[in-house]
Amino acid sequence: MTVEKIKEMLDACYQAKRIRDMLPPLPAGVTPSYIQYLDVIEKLECRGVRVKISDISSALGLPRPGVTRTVKEMENKGYLTKIASAEDGRIIYISMTESGKQLSYRYNEQYFGVLAPHLADISEEDADCMIRIMEKFYRGTCEWRDSFYE
Repeated sequence: MTVEKIKEMLDACYQAKRIRDMLPPLPAGVTPSYIQYLDVIEKLECRGVRVKISDISSALGLPRPGVTRTVKEMENKGYLTKIASAEDGRIIYISMTESGKQLSYRYNEQYFGVLAPHLADISEEDADCMIRIMEKFYRGTCEWRDSFYE
């Protein structure tokens, strides 16, 4: 890949950040990661999974201590609840409260649902390709960063 092409890809990333900045403002005290966590929990629960910290960590590729911190914040703000397993009290399940479901609905249905028709000319295949490329770009950049700062 040429240096020019790398610069163009970084410019596209800047545009992606600008797109994210167009999202409607989050309620006070809510971070974008809360929306991501709620999405992961909802997807896992729809597949019949009783969600644990490790499930969220794996799904988002984040370290468990950070996930634990964010889940605790979300619990304190009333978006999540923790439930100890009846079989093994050491296992803690995470689920959305009604407030968490409302927050998730607001962004999934009321924003993304309204946005979807405006993106109808982007095929599922093109979207999947973009996602794969961004994941590769991210991994490559992380590898570069790790080797650069050794």
